[in-house]
Amino acid sequence: MKDHHPSDQASVPERILESWEAKGVSRRDFLKFCSAMTATLALPATFVPRIAQALEDTRIPVIWLEFQACTGDTEALLRGNQPTAAELILDHLSVEYIETVMAAAGHQAEEAKNRAVEKYKGQYLVLVDGSVPTGEGGAYCTIAGESALEVARKVCGNAAATIAVGSCASFGGVPAAAPNPTGAVSIAEAVPGATVLNMPGCPVNAQNLTAVIVHFLTFGRLPATDRLGRPLFAYGKRIHDNCERRSHFDAGQYAEGFGDEGHRKGYCLYKLGCKGPETFHNCPSVRYNEGQSWPVMAGHGCIGCSEPGFWDTMSPFYRRLPNVPGFGVEATADKIGLGLAAATALAFGAHGVASAFRKGDKVEADKVIKED
Repeated sequence: MKDHHPSDQASVPERILESWEAKGVSRRDFLKFCSAMTATLALPATFVPRIAQALEDTRIPVIWLEFQACTGDTEALLRGNQPTAAELILDHLSVEYIETVMAAAGHQAEEAKNRAVEKYKGQYLVLVDGSVPTGEGGAYCTIAGESALEVARKVCGNAAATIAVGSCASFGGVPAAAPNPTGAVSIAEAVPGATVLNMPGCPVNAQNLTAVIVHFLTFGRLPATDRLGRPLFAYGKRIHDNCERRSHFDAGQYAEGFGDEGHRKGYCLYKLGCKGPETFHNCPSVRYNEGQSWPVMAGHGCIGCSEPGFWDTMSPFYRRLPNVPGFGVEATADKIGLGLAAATALAFGAHGVASAFRKGDKVEADKVIKED
C-alpha cells in the first residue's frame, strides 16, 4: 500500500487532521487510510480531501442483521484494521443494533432495533449477514418471535439501502446449496423492492466493505454495480487476469499435486481445481489478513465463493473447471505451453496496434499490422 503524497496532507483541512490526532490516530495513518479507500474505490487521488471530510462530518444510523450464517462476515469486519472495527462503529457509524457485539439483549435489543426503524425510516443503512430461510413459514430462524423473513422485510424494506454482506446474504450461499432444506434465499429475493448491494465472499473482504461504507458516507449513495448487483470496484475484474500465478499459466507451468515441485515453486493451480478463470473479485490486489495474503497466494486454488451458487456450480473444488463460457482453457491445459508462444506474439502485436491507435499514430499502427 502506498503512503500518502505530501500534497494530500496540504489539501486536508488542519482541523480534521488535529481531530484525528486527538483520537490517537496519527496524520500519516489517517491520510494513508483515506488514500487506500480512494484507491480501492478506483477514484482519483483528488478525492482524498472529500473522503477525509466525509469521515469527519458524517454519521449514519446502521442496523446489522444476522440470519443463516456462521458469523464469519461479522468477524471479518471486527478483525479488520482499515480502520479497526471500534473506529468504524464509534466514529463513523451510529450502530443501533448488532447482535454480536451490542451490550443490550433480549427485548431491550429488539426495542432498540424497532425504534431505529421508526425514527430513521428511509435514512438508515442495513448490513445483513446470512441467508433468509423461507421454509416452514420461516420456522428455521426466528428472532423474538419473528421469522427472519418478517424481520428482513420490515427492516430492509424501510432502509435507505441494504448491503448483503457475504455469499449467504448475497446469493444464498451454503444454506441454499442443494437440496436447500430450509428454503434459504438471498436478501434481494427475500425483499424484492429493497435497494440491495451484494458483497459476496466467504467471508467478505473487510476492506471492500469499509470502502462501500466510505463511498456511502462520501457520496450519499451506493457505488456502481455489475449485473449481479456487486460493486464494480471490487468485482469488476476476473481473478485469473490479476493472479500472481498468471505468468505460470501462460507458460504452461502447472502444479500437478499439492506439495509437488510445481506447487512449491508457485506454479498455476488450474489443474488442482482453481476457479479463478470463472470468478470475479479483487482478491489478488486487496487480499486478506491486513493485505498479507489470499488463498491462491497461500497455495490453495480459488473456490469461486463470490459467484452465485458457488457451492453447487464450482464443486468438486479440487477438479478442473468444466466448460467455462468464453474461456476455453479446459481442453488445452495439458498442451497450453505449446501454443502460447504464437498466441503471446499475436497478443503483443495486438497490444502494439492498440497502443498506436491510442497515441493517434495511424501510420505506426499500419506498420505493426503489416509486420505481423
